[in-house]
Amino acid sequence: MRLPAVFRIKICGITRNEDHLAAGLAGADRVGLNFYPRSKRYLSAEAAGLIDLESEPKPIGVFVNADVSTICNQIQRYALAGVQLHGDEPPEFLADLPDLPIVRARRMDDRGVAAIAADLEACEAAGRLPDAVLVDAYTLGHYGGTGETVSWAGLADYRKWLGNIPLILAGGLTAENVAEAIRTVRPYGVDTASGVECSPGVKDSAKMQSFIVNAKSAFEEISRD
Repeated sequence: MRLPAVFRIKICGITRNEDHLAAGLAGADRVGLNFYPRSKRYLSAEAAGLIDLESEPKPIGVFVNADVSTICNQIQRYALAGVQLHGDEPPEFLADLPDLPIVRARRMDDRGVAAIAADLEACEAAGRLPDAVLVDAYTLGHYGGTGETVSWAGLADYRKWLGNIPLILAGGLTAENVAEAIRTVRPYGVDTASGVECSPGVKDSAKMQSFIVNAKSAFEEISRD
């Protein structure tokens, strides 16, 4: 049975225990642990060992073109509450993963939402749909975390293409723009990394607090429409 959603608000790229705790106190539903070695927010085994992952919020593992065995090992090692595929994983890859929530990240290029919908059809034909689609900005040579925003207007009719698949909006979201983004796109959830940082991998607790307060307020607003 498909889960209704994976998360409403995720703080991604956690590398320090104090940031994990601050995200929880601020009200984040999930945090993201980035296991892509080339990322500025890569979480080494040494750094991960210093984070209390038994406390809330539970972690989602972010992977870029990792193999199934690597993902399974990280799921067990860090008690991951879900998996976010942020690379070029083929549609059939999803069916080989354990029975955990899967977020399939797609970078929105000039092909628009139609290309994302075609990818979902291929996933379904291969045996497993993701539990949510995370839409990030397209930047050549990068797999996210650039701080670039998505065309919110280009996502306004996403339900026409994605149907009942929850959409998670990412890409350049900050405390200053997240409410407008939510009102424009009306996603199920939002995801931020660089927008709440002092430097890559180092979070700003005040920015996280403001981001989450503003996001929750906007979600409440659109729920009343």
